[in-house]
Amino acid sequence: MTNLTLKGVPRDLYALLKRRAVEHRRSMNAEVLVLLERGLKAVAVDPNALLARADAVRERVRGRPLTREAIRRLRAEGRA
Repeated sequence: MTNLTLKGVPRDLYALLKRRAVEHRRSMNAEVLVLLERGLKAVAVDPNALLARADAVRERVRGRPLTREAIRRLRAEGRA
């Protein structure tokens, strides 16, 4: 494994990192590794594709009023 040294970490950032490490019951080192891995492996979101998917969902549910009867039926099916 390779070592990495960080210099010039702002105090407020250090405090946030320390708080997160405690909350997640990790060492500071482990918390930094988790955050780096998540950040570097994150998939970039295409805003246009995301908006297109949202529009498609809106189109699918358009015109379907949520009535008391519909809610009653969904509950009976175990979906609400």
